[in-house]
Amino acid sequence: MNAASLPATVARGWRAPLVTLGATEIVLLALFAHDARDMGFQWWNSSTYQHCLFIVPIVAWLVWQRRHEVAPMTPAGWLPGIALVGLAAFAWLIGEAGGASIIRHVALIGMIQAIVLTVMGPTVTRAVLFPLFYLVFLVPFGDVFVPPLQNITAEMSMALLRLAGVPAHIDGVFITIPNGWFEVAEACSGVKFLVAMVAYGALVAHVCFKSWPRRAAFMILCVVAPILANGVRAFATIYAAHLTSAETATGFDHIVYGWFFFAAVMVLVMLVGWKFFDRKLGDPWLSGFRVAPFDNRPMIPMALASIGIVLLPLLWNGTVIAAGRGLLPHVVALPQVAGWTRVDTLTGTPWVARFDGADHRLYGRYRDAGGQTVDLAIALYGHQQDGREIVGFGQGAADPAGKWKWTASAIAPPNGKAERIMAPGPLAREALTYYVLGGDTTGSGMTVKLKTLRARLIGGDQGAAVVVVSAEDRPSHRARPTLDRFMQAFGPPAMQTARLFAVARSH
Repeated sequence: MNAASLPATVARGWRAPLVTLGATEIVLLALFAHDARDMGFQWWNSSTYQHCLFIVPIVAWLVWQRRHEVAPMTPAGWLPGIALVGLAAFAWLIGEAGGASIIRHVALIGMIQAIVLTVMGPTVTRAVLFPLFYLVFLVPFGDVFVPPLQNITAEMSMALLRLAGVPAHIDGVFITIPNGWFEVAEACSGVKFLVAMVAYGALVAHVCFKSWPRRAAFMILCVVAPILANGVRAFATIYAAHLTSAETATGFDHIVYGWFFFAAVMVLVMLVGWKFFDRKLGDPWLSGFRVAPFDNRPMIPMALASIGIVLLPLLWNGTVIAAGRGLLPHVVALPQVAGWTRVDTLTGTPWVARFDGADHRLYGRYRDAGGQTVDLAIALYGHQQDGREIVGFGQGAADPAGKWKWTASAIAPPNGKAERIMAPGPLAREALTYYVLGGDTTGSGMTVKLKTLRARLIGGDQGAAVVVVSAEDRPSHRARPTLDRFMQAFGPPAMQTARLFAVARSH
C-alpha cells in the first residue's frame, strides 16, 4: 500500500473505529481527570519526570511508522478485553483505597491500554503493541529509588576517594573531607537520569534492535551506565573540592551535570550499542506478523461496556469510601508528660517532622529534671487520601526540603521504627516513629497501607495518627536512652492519640 492510497483506506475502514476509540478514551480521561491532572502536573513541574512530556509524541510517531502495515487490518470489538478493563479499574480502586497514587496512575494507563484492546480487537492491538506498552512511561515513577541510589552513590564516591588517596569519612549519605562536608542529597541520587535513560533505552532497544538478547543487554547498559556515571560525577565533585574549594566544585558540578553530563553519557551508551544494531532503516515493523481469527463484536457496545466498568470503582469511592471520612474540627494540644516540662524556645538546628495534609500537627520540646530534651511531633488525620498520607515519600522524621536528612535505620522499639538523621555540622539525631490506626500501633509502612486499604474498602473509621519523638545524638550523651525514658513516661501512643481524637471529634 502506498502513501497515496492510505487516506482513502482510512476513510473507508478506520474513521469510525478511530472516532469510537478516541471518544471512549476522552470520556475515560474526563472521569479520572484528577489523576490525569496529577500526572500532568508532575510532568510539567518536576524535573525528574519532564521526559514524560515526550512520550505521547513518541507513541504517535511509532504508530504512524506502522500505518501502512496496520491499515489493511480490520478493527473490531473484543469481548474478553472487558475483563482487562475491569482488572485495571479494580487496581485503581485498590490504589485509591490504599492512598497509593502510583497504583492509580498505573491503573489509569492500564485502562487506556485495555480499552484499545476491547474496542479495536487483538489483531490491531498486537500490531501496535510496543507503542501501547510505551505509554507506561507516562507514569511518574522513580521516587522510591531515591534512598537506595543515594546510598549507592555515596558508597561509590567513598570507594573512589580511597583509591585517589583522599582522606574521607562517610556517615550515611554524608561525606566529610578535610576541607569540606558533602551530602548526597535527593537531587544528587541520579534518579532523574536513571528514569529518563530507561525510557530512552526502551525506545532505542525497540527501534534499533531485532534480537531480544541484544535488546536485553542494551537495557541493562541503560540501567547500569547512569548509576555508575552518577557515582563518578559525585566523586569528581568531591575530588575537585579537595583540590580547590567546596564552593567552586559544587557550582561547576551543577553546570556540567545539568547541561553536558547527561548528554555525554547518552552519547557514550549509543556509541557502545551502535555496532550491535541489527535493525535497518526500512525494515518492516511487523515482520512475521500473522492475523489470528477472533470472535469480533460491535465496537460501540464494547466502548459503552468499558465506560460502564470503569464507573464502578468511582461509585464505590463516592459511597463506601467517602462514608468513612471523618472530621476533626476541634482544637487539640500536646499532652502533659509526667517528669517532663514543656520548653517554649527551640534552640539549635530546628527539627520538624513533615506531615502533609494533616488535620492537626502538634510540635513541642520537653525537658526532664536532668536537662535532657526531647522533641515531640504528633499528626492527626480524620482520613487519608492522595496528598495527605502518614506513610509516603518525604513524610515523617526527615523532610527532604529541610536540613535533616535520613541516613540509616536503627534498632526499632516495640511497635515502632527508629531512624538516624543528620544535618549540616554535622549534627545527628535519632527519631522513633509510631503509626496508630484502628487502635493498633505499628512501625511498618506496609502494615499502615494494608490497614488503610481495609478500612476504606469495606468501610469503617479511617482516622490515623503518627507520633514521632526525636533527640540529638552526641558522643557525650546518646539519644536512645533519653527517648526510651520519654516514651515510658508518655505511655502507649495508641492511648495518647485516642484521647486527642476524642477531643478533636467532640461536639
